[in-house]
Amino acid sequence: MKEQTTRLLLVLVAVLLLANLVRPAGTSTPAHAQGSGQPIPVLRAQAIELVDKEGKVVAQLHVGDDGGGNLRLRSGDGLVRVKLGATAAGSGLLLFDSQTEPALSLVSNTAGTSLTLAEKGKGKRLIKP
Repeated sequence: MKEQTTRLLLVLVAVLLLANLVRPAGTSTPAHAQGSGQPIPVLRAQAIELVDKEGKVVAQLHVGDDGGGNLRLRSGDGLVRVKLGATAAGSGLLLFDSQTEPALSLVSNTAGTSLTLAEKGKGKRLIKP
C-alpha cells in the first residue's frame, strides 16, 4: 500500500511539472508582463521605492502612520528635499533648502490654509488667506 501511494504521488508531481512546462505562453503572471511592453493594469503595494543604479532610494511612496498617502523625494546625495502628504484632516507640502530645513510649507487642513516661507538668516513669513 505504501509503495502504491508513493508511485501515485510521483506520477502526480510529474504530471503537474509537465503541465507547468508546456502551458501556453499567453498565461504568464503579471510579473512576466515587465518585458512585454504592456502596462500592468493595477499595481498594489503598501510602499514603493524608486532607486538609482547603485540601489540608493531617491523616492518613496508609502502609507503614513495615520493611513494617508505620503510621497518623499530625495536628492542624489540621499537628503530629503520634498515631502507631500495627505491625511483625513487635509494635506501638506514641504520643500527643504540646502541645509534640509523647511523653506516652504503649504498646509491645508481643518484649521485652515497657510503658506510659510523661510530662509536662513531671515524670519519666517506666514501667509494666510
